[in-house]
Amino acid sequence: MTRLLHISASPRGDASESMRIAEVFASTFAGTHDDAVTEHWDLWDGSLPDFAVGARAKMTVFSGATPQGAEAEAWSAARRVFERFAGADRLVFSVPMWNGSIPYVLKQFIDVVSQPGWVFRVDPVAGYSHLLADRGTRVAVIYSSAVWGPGLGPEFGQDFQSTYFTDWLHWAGLTDTRELRFHPTLTGDWEAARQAADAAARDLAKTF
Repeated sequence: MTRLLHISASPRGDASESMRIAEVFASTFAGTHDDAVTEHWDLWDGSLPDFAVGARAKMTVFSGATPQGAEAEAWSAARRVFERFAGADRLVFSVPMWNGSIPYVLKQFIDVVSQPGWVFRVDPVAGYSHLLADRGTRVAVIYSSAVWGPGLGPEFGQDFQSTYFTDWLHWAGLTDTRELRFHPTLTGDWEAARQAADAAARDLAKTF
């Protein structure tokens, strides 16, 4: 069984271009992989825990102690999120551009799962170890934006969306990554861009 998990960061439902492309990808994957099991995780569904207490638990773990009481509950909630994410064989992220970067709910997801002993270890001399490396996990990321696009000048913004998120994936050890992009811009042909993105999604999903 190959488990594909689509993690969506857009709250726009059927109006979301990134989510629509991800659904094309997931349906093609399911149709071309006999052992496929697909799941959609909407990060806006309330399943992400608040991490105020969890941040204190993280520092407790860093100190070599074990979280207790409310910290232990927060740490367990974060662990459940991590296990759902790390248990997938294939990951698809649909990521719209918000103000040049990623939606805050995706940053919340990153902050919840990026814990010592789960995603990383750090050594004062050697630096970080990337604990999700060498697991065979493949990642596809769908990046979308309406105003910014490749080739446009800085007056239309800059891409801190893919640069940040790709860097986090690689830091975690998830280096087998592919990108699908939808950047029609304000003056582009949106329908042609949709068709091109859908075709690219189908092609990638067949061999993913």
